[in-house]
Amino acid sequence: MIEKLGKILAIDDNEDILFALELLLKSNVETITTVSNPKEIPDLLKTEDYDVILLDMNFTKDASSGQEGFDWLKRILEIDPNAVVVFITAYGDAEKAVKAIKAGATDFVLKPWQNEKLLATLSSALKLRKSKLEAGHLRFRQKELCNIMDKSFHEFVGNSPEMQEVFATIKKVAQTDANVLILGDNGTGKELVARALYRNSQRKDEVFVSVDMGSITESLFESELFGYVKGAFTDAKSDKLGRFEVASKGTLFLDEIGNLSQAVQAKLLTTIERREIIRVGAVKPTAIDVRLICATNNDIHQMVNTDSFRQDLLYRINTVEIHLPPLRERTGDIALLSEHFLKVYAKKYKKAITRISQAAMNKLNHYSWPGNVRELQHALERAVIMCESNTLEQDDFFFSNQKKKQEDVALETYNLDDVERKIIVKVLKQNQGNITQAAKELGLTRTSLYRRMEKYDL
Repeated sequence: MIEKLGKILAIDDNEDILFALELLLKSNVETITTVSNPKEIPDLLKTEDYDVILLDMNFTKDASSGQEGFDWLKRILEIDPNAVVVFITAYGDAEKAVKAIKAGATDFVLKPWQNEKLLATLSSALKLRKSKLEAGHLRFRQKELCNIMDKSFHEFVGNSPEMQEVFATIKKVAQTDANVLILGDNGTGKELVARALYRNSQRKDEVFVSVDMGSITESLFESELFGYVKGAFTDAKSDKLGRFEVASKGTLFLDEIGNLSQAVQAKLLTTIERREIIRVGAVKPTAIDVRLICATNNDIHQMVNTDSFRQDLLYRINTVEIHLPPLRERTGDIALLSEHFLKVYAKKYKKAITRISQAAMNKLNHYSWPGNVRELQHALERAVIMCESNTLEQDDFFFSNQKKKQEDVALETYNLDDVERKIIVKVLKQNQGNITQAAKELGLTRTSLYRRMEKYDL
């Protein structure tokens, strides 16, 4: 017996067939609508969404070839591509019914039918309809999400020669499936480049999956990236897809790839070379098809020279390299970006601010911007919030390190871990333990800062 969830439409020119269907199904489904004239189908589909359509293969106009059934199947699928159509046909038409399935029908029921078999067929059809609608909804959400996220990335602008070179490279590479490595300091817009490559690629209608590699511990790498099967470990209550499988047919963006350990690098290299993954606890591999984009703020070529990053993995991920210049090297874009962020935040906070004074712009142009475009964005947002006139003045801009130029950390040691620990401790104190603010000042994500705090037992 099927759940009372489905709306069924049955079309057959035999009134006895329709009566029998209605008698059988009325207690098992939500609604059952029966019509004898297939010409009513278009109007019915415009006014109601049916979960399953039971369609006779032969009507009085052509009682034997089944062509009318094929024609109406085509028309139904044109109106509703997600329609689930089950043919009702005589024993002698079974071969035609099989052909109909190839044409888009879901299944067929032979006359006279067995009640249990018919109910089982409808139950399966209802599940298929639900899956189709969910898949369509997910695709719609993905498209809308991408549109929303794209709106957030309009700040990826610049007229400087350095950025024009970046744009030209993106245009050349986007339409290919070449693996791309994006290099640049924190805050320069590496993810913006990744999304620009995705939006202009042949995979733009598929999924874009972003993974912060710095936030995934080595012990969780395989389960997060490759997934696992039910029972693989204590908490594996069901199968889980890894990021590679989720991104298959689409684009996978691996950020902070320079932070991977040698062991993890080896696993990633094997996956890229074989184009397949093995879920934790599984035996058979699963083929994957992803366009891989990676990014790091580390000097990855120097890491290769010091044997902290595998050269063969670097060759695999950097078919094309895109270097993003820091903001201090593209000062010609500061005014352009500032005007852009002013419009964005004046609208967001409903402020009648229309311009940036020349004195304020001079201040912005002479600042070093260690946090790059991200820091400039935050500076404009704060200035807009604090401004009480229609013009941003230089006093509206406050740089968190402008009072600290003479207070830099004294280098008592050249050990990088010691220096990093001291800087993190100092910034945390200055921000009174506020992780979000400290992470922004350090040019890190909250997750990356937490990981470093755990590393240094802070």
